[in-house]
Amino acid sequence: MSDTKQNSLWRFLLLLAVLLIGGVVINSWALAGEAHVERRLLKDFPTQIEAWQRIGADEVLDERTADVLRADDYLSRYYARADGRVASLYVGYFASQRTGATYHSPLNCLPGSGWTMNEAATIRITPADGSAPFEANRYIIQNGDDKQMLIYWYQGRGRYVASEYWGKIYTVLDSVRRRRSDGAIVRVMAPVGKSEQAALDAALSFAAQVAPVLPGYVPN
Repeated sequence: MSDTKQNSLWRFLLLLAVLLIGGVVINSWALAGEAHVERRLLKDFPTQIEAWQRIGADEVLDERTADVLRADDYLSRYYARADGRVASLYVGYFASQRTGATYHSPLNCLPGSGWTMNEAATIRITPADGSAPFEANRYIIQNGDDKQMLIYWYQGRGRYVASEYWGKIYTVLDSVRRRRSDGAIVRVMAPVGKSEQAALDAALSFAAQVAPVLPGYVPN
């Protein structure tokens, strides 16, 4: 047999071996399913977080919205501070993203609800417990006379990510390496009122207090 034919045969056998091993790994991964992680339900999220106190009852999504979002657990709640500043918190948690259910980007959802999104930026949130800072998205959004400061990020499996694309990449990697694809979108909004800077300061302050509490509900 010539060297060329022999090399071609070895390449074919190597490719066949890789495909067979890959098939075994993928089948084993699929059969193993998701790793179980303990977590608390979002309805039990603290009603007071430092200076921020819940106001009103938690919002319940209508059936149509819930069917679109497909979250396994969610929280939609308003908080207020003694100085009159208000912030809303939405957390949509997905126990598994293997079947296609995943968080919806505000870039798609909010414009469809009549909001315009302006002044896109990335900001840094420093958790109040001194843990590592992370990046989040910041927008000023408006619907009629309602103008809000919006901050949001993707969280899960110990990761805090601003980019939707990196969030999906990490989800795939963690699904293979750790058998986990659970995660959440975390959204904070604060009315702008007369000052965009004051609204941003309030939203950042609230996000900094929320971040250390979340891992009990969105596991690391």
